[in-house]
Amino acid sequence: MLTPAAAHRLDPLLVPRSIALLGASTRPDSAGNDMVVMAAAGSHDVRLWPVNPKYAGIEGLTCYGALSDLPDTPDHVAIALGNERLEDALRAAIDAGARATTILASAHDVDDPELAERLGDMAREAGVQMCGVNCMGFYNIETSLRVCGFASPMDMTPGGIAWISQSGSVFGALAHNDRRPRFNICVSSGAETVTTAADYLDWSVRQPSTKVAALFLETVRDPQGFECALAEASARRIPVVVLKVGRTEASARMALSHTGAIAGNDGAYEALFRHYGVIRVRTMDEMAAVLLLLQDGRDIPPGGLATLHDSGGERELIADIADDLGMGFAPLAEATAKRLADNLDPGLKPENPLDAWGTGRAHEAQFTACLNALTDDENVAATGMFLNLREGYYLHEINARVLRKVRDLTEKPLFLATNYAMVRHENWARALTSEGIPVLDGTEEALLAIQHLFGYRDHCARSAEQPSAAPRDVVSRWQKRLSGGAALDEAEALDLLNDFGIQTVPHKRANCLDDAVAAAEALGYPVVLKTAVPGILHKSDVGGVVLALKSGDEVAAAYDVMAGRLGPEVLISAMAGKGTEMALGALFDDQFGPCIMIAAGGTLIEVLDDRVFLRAPVRADAALAVVQDMRIARLLAGVRGAEASDLDALGTAIELFSVMVASLAGTVAEIDINPLIASPAGVCAVDALVVPHNKKAT
Repeated sequence: MLTPAAAHRLDPLLVPRSIALLGASTRPDSAGNDMVVMAAAGSHDVRLWPVNPKYAGIEGLTCYGALSDLPDTPDHVAIALGNERLEDALRAAIDAGARATTILASAHDVDDPELAERLGDMAREAGVQMCGVNCMGFYNIETSLRVCGFASPMDMTPGGIAWISQSGSVFGALAHNDRRPRFNICVSSGAETVTTAADYLDWSVRQPSTKVAALFLETVRDPQGFECALAEASARRIPVVVLKVGRTEASARMALSHTGAIAGNDGAYEALFRHYGVIRVRTMDEMAAVLLLLQDGRDIPPGGLATLHDSGGERELIADIADDLGMGFAPLAEATAKRLADNLDPGLKPENPLDAWGTGRAHEAQFTACLNALTDDENVAATGMFLNLREGYYLHEINARVLRKVRDLTEKPLFLATNYAMVRHENWARALTSEGIPVLDGTEEALLAIQHLFGYRDHCARSAEQPSAAPRDVVSRWQKRLSGGAALDEAEALDLLNDFGIQTVPHKRANCLDDAVAAAEALGYPVVLKTAVPGILHKSDVGGVVLALKSGDEVAAAYDVMAGRLGPEVLISAMAGKGTEMALGALFDDQFGPCIMIAAGGTLIEVLDDRVFLRAPVRADAALAVVQDMRIARLLAGVRGAEASDLDALGTAIELFSVMVASLAGTVAEIDINPLIASPAGVCAVDALVVPHNKKAT
């Protein structure tokens, strides 16, 4: 028996007690007829009232001439009418007392471009929830209710996946084909004229049956509501999987900093998703694999992945792809290696990934013992059997028995994965998945899904505690300075970082040759000479940086050239020590607030796609967790005998920077530190750019 959820504002929309089907028809293969057929075919607890003055009955249901003729007030009015009739239909639904409506039509009318806006205003003013406009409707699989205008599958087994898609085609791709994913709700939200993805997500995570929520997003129309829904999902430990499209850089055209140019419209989404542990996927296949692993709600313990194979070549394929993904395998305990060795044919090594196929004479016993040994290992969090499962093959019937035996002996995630997506296994795949052994198709998709599972587990394990706030007097002084209107030169930008606790390279200003030489003497050679002329933001682009000047004569010669080309104002700074160049940046998003960027630094910041975005503020441990997944992590760890950089110092610097960014939101538009040198001795900011809010280009 279903456990009822607490009352929610979307209940009249998604779990109505009665529905009027406006535009119902007897004409086969029409939206009006399919709407009636689908609603009547599944739901037995919802009163259905077709409405069309042309008919006395449709599909065995009494048909009414108008909404005003109904025997009772409808909770929900589903409308399958053309655009020209939508406004009158919605007004009639409101007058009839309906609290929700589904509008299938596009509401895009060349002669009436404001139609959709008027419909939304009408519904909001009346307090009516709306699915659509321009949607495919929804399926409440738990109550067998389908509100849609087309024929849809009736063999969907209720489960724990809430599926919300702004694209109708994507909605159908996942809902209408594979029967391995089991849904409790499927929503095609369409144009979201009133009710948005945020509302559907909030409703979904409050349902007792929901184990995972999945969304296909083109945009977020209610940022505050969406973040609240993500927070609710996080509090309930319900993973959210998102395929977000539209990663453009259209908003970056006026950006003055490297961060703004790189972020485009997507950086803030990435930061938001990381903050709430959202699993972000790139393809529908990747999403499906993640959902199959999550839908049964098995806990994911500490540890890594172990895999068993019936092929040496395919085991090597797995190892290669895992390496491409930056993914390792769990180290096996000595006791596990001994158990494996005792059950393997001669010539097979007891290792992970494991090739367990030898002579095949004791296939079932050997595979059962080996798979069980892997799942028992305390270093293993999840175990997968990789083989190209196909029906009608006796060896794979044996493998299914092996998986079932081991499933009953472990509480850890256990799955089967194929290395080719087109193997013929539909019946096996559906049966095993329904028994708690998800069958995943595709080598990379399976490994990515496990990687996402581990990432979500690790996110949940991290502390939600916020970093300490910056000193009030420091924040107040710099807020006042940044609100004053004058731009910050590099020296003042470095002073800003220093005041928030971020170590910077020693530096001095100069406006003439004698002062430049004197500053260099005071700092000690070698030094760097940079232009400090106002308005030059990226100095290296205009030849405004000269490195490693070793004497007063070299400083004087370089100064004469630079002053003659760019102007007399310069900054003299000490040469930073050797280390790994990184960059930190700030992004202030109108929807989701302050974020920071961590990236490879120096001249490669805009070339290498090695950057992550995080919400500000962020703790040092959370920041370092994402740094470890960046390509630059290998340099930070030390290469070719080089000593590793001080990661604790790096994490602290990132945390302090994020606190500064959060503190100055509203008074500063963009901030870049590039480079930030990370070395065994600590970290040091070498160059900084700060753009006050009122200096932002528009």
